[in-house]
Amino acid sequence: MEPLTEKQIRASFVNCSKGEASRMKLPADFGRLPWDDLDFLGWRDPGAPLRAHLVLPPGAVPGPGGDAGPVGIALRVPEANRTSALKTSLCQICLTGHASSGVALLAAPRAGAAGREGNTVGIYVCADLACPLYLRGKRQPAGQRPRYEESLTLAERVARAGANLAAFATTVLSSR
Repeated sequence: MEPLTEKQIRASFVNCSKGEASRMKLPADFGRLPWDDLDFLGWRDPGAPLRAHLVLPPGAVPGPGGDAGPVGIALRVPEANRTSALKTSLCQICLTGHASSGVALLAAPRAGAAGREGNTVGIYVCADLACPLYLRGKRQPAGQRPRYEESLTLAERVARAGANLAAFATTVLSSR
């Protein structure tokens, strides 16, 4: 992913107001992000732990508006609840298996009028939103064995994760 400026990131959000986008806190390590290893930018808001954000690179979302620039999606994180350490959950973006506390159901208000009416879309995703780092083996799930072996190349796994994320973003942008 090409590095983005703070202004580009704040202007990219499609499902929150400009005021909400201007108040969100960027990742604490924003100046040191490993852009070369990122296929999208995802972070939990350090000032509001029940909020998370995803920013997809330009061209990642097919259709009108997706080719113009990055697409940002504001997400809500449910309050923490007890989960079993014996269960394994799978991220719907990168397909990394985690102890169940390593995957969270994040809800995104739909863009436009549907979102203002309270309609949301959910996705189970790595709780730390570090899917690109899990794909590349630069981060390992806590308390788990290393990532499951796959016959796909890294490029194929990255493409699959990008398609999964684009499908979610398309759903957020759709009016139904």
